[in-house]
Amino acid sequence: MEFPRVRLPASSSGLPMPYCTTPTRAPLSVPTALLMAVLLPWVPAAAAPPAVDYRTQIKPLLVRHCTGCHNAKKDQSGLRLDAGRLARRGGDRGAAIVPGKPGKSLLFLTLLGQGDVERMPYEKPSLKPAEIALVKAWIVQGARFPDDEKISASRHRGDHWSFQTILQPGPPIVSDPRWVRNGIDAFVLARLDAEGLKPSPPADRVTLLRRLSLDLLGLPPQPAAIDRFLADTAPGAYQRLVDRLLASPRYGERWGRHWLDLARYADSDGFTIDAARSIWKYRDWVINAVNADLPFDRFATEQIAGDLLPDPRLDQLVATGFHRNTLINQEGGTDDEQFRVDAIVDRINTTGAVFLGLTLGCAQCHEHKFDPISQRDFYRMFAVFNNCEDNNDANGSGPKISVPTGEQSSMKKRLAEEIVAAEKPLAAHDRAFAAGRPAWIKRLAVMKEGKFHRLAPVKWTTAKGAVLTKLKDESLVVDFSVPANDTYTVTLDAPLERITAVRIETLTHKSLPKQGPGRASNGNFILSEFTLSAGSRDPDAKPAAVKIASATTDHAQEGYPIAHAIDGNQKTGWAINVKTGSPNVDRQAIFFPTRPIENPGGSRLIISLHHNGQSANYLIGRFRVSVSGVDPADLKIPATILEIARTAEAKRTKAQQAQLVNAYKQTDAGREKLASTVGRLKRQLAALNKAIPTTMVLRERKTPRSTHILIRGDFLRPGAVVTPGAPEMLPPMKPAGPAGNRLDFSRWLFTPEHPLTARVTVNRYWQRFFGLGLVDTENDFGLQGNPPTHPRLLDWLAGEFLRRGWAVKDLHRLIVTSATYRQSSATSPELVKRDPRNRLLARQSRVRLEAETIRDSALSAAGLLSGKLGGPSVYPPQPKGIYILTQQKKAWPEEQGEDRFRRCMYTFFWRSSPYPFLPTFDAPDATTTCTRRSRSNTPLQALTLANDEAFFEMAQNLARRILSEGPDYDKGRLRFGFRTCLSRDPTGEELEALTEFLASQRRQFSRPDTAAKVAPAIRPQGVSATEAAAWTAVGRVLINLDEFINRE
Repeated sequence: MEFPRVRLPASSSGLPMPYCTTPTRAPLSVPTALLMAVLLPWVPAAAAPPAVDYRTQIKPLLVRHCTGCHNAKKDQSGLRLDAGRLARRGGDRGAAIVPGKPGKSLLFLTLLGQGDVERMPYEKPSLKPAEIALVKAWIVQGARFPDDEKISASRHRGDHWSFQTILQPGPPIVSDPRWVRNGIDAFVLARLDAEGLKPSPPADRVTLLRRLSLDLLGLPPQPAAIDRFLADTAPGAYQRLVDRLLASPRYGERWGRHWLDLARYADSDGFTIDAARSIWKYRDWVINAVNADLPFDRFATEQIAGDLLPDPRLDQLVATGFHRNTLINQEGGTDDEQFRVDAIVDRINTTGAVFLGLTLGCAQCHEHKFDPISQRDFYRMFAVFNNCEDNNDANGSGPKISVPTGEQSSMKKRLAEEIVAAEKPLAAHDRAFAAGRPAWIKRLAVMKEGKFHRLAPVKWTTAKGAVLTKLKDESLVVDFSVPANDTYTVTLDAPLERITAVRIETLTHKSLPKQGPGRASNGNFILSEFTLSAGSRDPDAKPAAVKIASATTDHAQEGYPIAHAIDGNQKTGWAINVKTGSPNVDRQAIFFPTRPIENPGGSRLIISLHHNGQSANYLIGRFRVSVSGVDPADLKIPATILEIARTAEAKRTKAQQAQLVNAYKQTDAGREKLASTVGRLKRQLAALNKAIPTTMVLRERKTPRSTHILIRGDFLRPGAVVTPGAPEMLPPMKPAGPAGNRLDFSRWLFTPEHPLTARVTVNRYWQRFFGLGLVDTENDFGLQGNPPTHPRLLDWLAGEFLRRGWAVKDLHRLIVTSATYRQSSATSPELVKRDPRNRLLARQSRVRLEAETIRDSALSAAGLLSGKLGGPSVYPPQPKGIYILTQQKKAWPEEQGEDRFRRCMYTFFWRSSPYPFLPTFDAPDATTTCTRRSRSNTPLQALTLANDEAFFEMAQNLARRILSEGPDYDKGRLRFGFRTCLSRDPTGEELEALTEFLASQRRQFSRPDTAAKVAPAIRPQGVSATEAAAWTAVGRVLINLDEFINRE
């Protein structure tokens, strides 16, 4: 029996929210007399009606009609009707029974199916009128039930194998104990014995070396490493090899990349806008944590709840980027709450797949159809993650932190200390100098105002394309399309025969950001330099440069005095102090030549305003030029300052008073050096802060949110309130405080009695070494998932993992030193017939390499691969035109130095248009967690390896390496190249085929013009273009061999 949705206006009966969300159907007809009987108020007769007995009258009726859908195993909408107490409690949408009030009891109303209330039982015959009346009478009498009624256990673990506590079994007795190297082999051999099969012989030493190197490092062994291993014939050589590889920093990159699949790591937000994000510090944390062999329980806890640990370190905060890898939608018209909820759902689904091996998302809208996971369970886990801060910063990407290096931290501390020290003498100087300000203001009040003559621009140009437009008031305004930096050059005719000063007014305008007067987003500008040339107005006269002796202004920003506009340094400049939220106003600066400009009949002036600072778009947005011929002493103080000085002190505004103070500071010749020091240090600190990378993190809210079950998963339809918790069929989560949080949840994942975390994790590691896990549905350990092929081995491995303190390298060492792992991958017709997917493990699996490993292997073979560990994401060569059809054009500044050849895991990953090589070879799209990559074999892959420009470049460098490092004869070079790419020597037949191919390519490239198109530009000394082109063709063959992109 299931309750339907009710659509009632807010002013109607005030019924609580009903249960079911199935589509409303027209109610079946019920006799009018019955409707009147059940809907009229209950009026007791003179004699009280007989009491309704729950056991004999109500419970049989509920069992017959309702408990098929509302029982211990199938509690639709969280409602159970198999016990009176549970019926009274109700379900996800509140109480089903209000004792004494049938008109407000949904259990009763759904039996009627009137109006917008759908009739129940759903799609079954309605109850008889007498039965409906009986239910009504029971509710009117208080809906009583016996206290001793037995209640069946709900959502228990049952007998499903994965929900049972891990009990580590002992290794079985096997037919050939000599084959057994550790416990793994005993379980595998026991199964083979039962199937009548024998294990395969061990692989040869070179194959083992290549297998180990690819599995542990994601790279093929170099020739020197091959020689070293083959030369070590002492006992324990293999174990020493394993230890060396596990200690390599490349191990962290290899296994970090596996984890990033689970973490859905990418460098952009996703959706249409797909903005770039800064989260590469999380990627580096993963690499470093894997290399440090951080125990898996700590590795997971720091990612789920690092911010909630006591006194968390900076790296533990960075680790929480795991759950910041969700997509962010910044498109217009989206609902912030909807996408906040979607992000939490993604975190639950990711957590479920990665740590529990369960499809929790199937319970978002209703009860899980197969596993004992209720919708209430889902939203209890939702509550665990529901208290994180929103994406509420300026660009909607949520909480971030700065992550400085040790050197940057030290430098930041030193600069802060130097600023404090430099500000002390400046403050003392200002206090002493400020004593003379009142007298200075009095002198200004009686000072005569110098006259300026406004000039009309005759001609104007810009160096980098900014467009200047002349306005009626003789000013020039810059239009909307402006470069990052530019220089304005303006020619003006001045009628004055004697010029002692040139004034530049920077003016506001409605077209400018914040109305200007600058083009920066806050209305500011930085004038790097002001230069002036002058001559007569004779068209044939050539203007001469005019040296500027000094300058003054009505306003300057701290650290950007007007003197910086005439100091000859393009990296300094004059700027104004634009405060956020205050109206921007006109400003002016006056420049004084070393001697007056004198020309009979007037002068032609050419002024240049240079904007070459490091900050983009800090250009003057509107300006006007005036000149004066009066005594410079009468011009030192701008007219705006004189006007303020003449205003009575009581009538001056705070802004005017601040202008006076600022102007007075400009007259202080002794202040500039002190202020310059402070300004320089502050600029250095600002530049340092800008250079420090940021990363996205989780942060808990101070005020907890209330979490509701969302009806049908709809964020607009909140139902019953739930508290943080775990699925009921698993051991209970025991919060340390009054309410559970992410830290409590993470600790719960790693309790010894937890049946899933260890099993799921070791199964996933096994999958990396054998192609498939012992449970091949690695993301579904529930009832619909496949059972393990070796259940006792799985539990033994899980037990070992727990016993060894969740030590990952120990587990990996255990697996790769087993005889099972060391078997040959060669197969036979019998094995193919008996076990085509190698589920019995009678051999090792032959596995296609992942996209990143294929590219890294080619770079390694070519001798190009960078050994740099970590750092910002890079932009290796990719085909042109990738972003032509994308809605948002992406930047791809192709690398030219070492970063061109970094490992593929460092490649910048745009979710909407990833580096094309990656999806071609089945890399995940990073929109959801990926527990196992698909493997395909397509023509596009072959074409990519053969024709991609990046791989052609690798083939060229492989040829150069063969020619420079190999022997000086063909067969020796062919052996060297073959061994470099495939780790083994070629067979006689392979060597013969390559020799013939090399000869054919020499003929093909015998013409220099043809060879020049293929040969590397830089060749070993004495090697012709023909020879280099032929060996490039050989290199292309080697990196296109099937063996090169597979692991045996």
